[in-house]
Amino acid sequence: MTRLWLIRHGPTHARTMVGWTDLPADLSDRPALDRLEQVLPQAPVISSDLIRAVDTATALQGVRPRLPHAQTLREFNYGAWENRSFEEIESPDLRSYFDDPGDQRAPNGESWNDVDARVTETLTRLAIGPDLIVVAHMGVILTQWARAAGKTPYDALAQKIDNLSLTRIDLTQDGPVAVAANRKP
Repeated sequence: MTRLWLIRHGPTHARTMVGWTDLPADLSDRPALDRLEQVLPQAPVISSDLIRAVDTATALQGVRPRLPHAQTLREFNYGAWENRSFEEIESPDLRSYFDDPGDQRAPNGESWNDVDARVTETLTRLAIGPDLIVVAHMGVILTQWARAAGKTPYDALAQKIDNLSLTRIDLTQDGPVAVAANRKP
């Protein structure tokens, strides 16, 4: 069994569809970072290669070993909608993208199923020890929460995943098990 300690990166304060846009995180809430760092096990740390996840992982790493950043742990690629507000996106597909997630893709972007497949493959490959700390993005965490909690993508989207929150999933021989979501130490 491997316990996944999934951390959402620090806030960007953007009010747009931020997927692969490389925005920095606001890591000024040092007490929140300290509380989070204290509940994490001594385990390897890996992050998405986007700066908001990399910097959050660095802030939490302490003396833990660091694995190379992984592009496969990036947020959803929103394609033509990337870094645009909901109001700016003039597409009837935007509503259905969230109302019926699964195979629907953002124009030139990714679907829920695309992200789920790439993240699941990455985490399965990395799950070789008792614990793994993963600093990533809301969409990445939600795909794994849906899988572990037996939720549909639509139902998983109702699960709140705050910045600097902890979600725990155990990867067992019988499959993933949802332990806790959106925990703020």
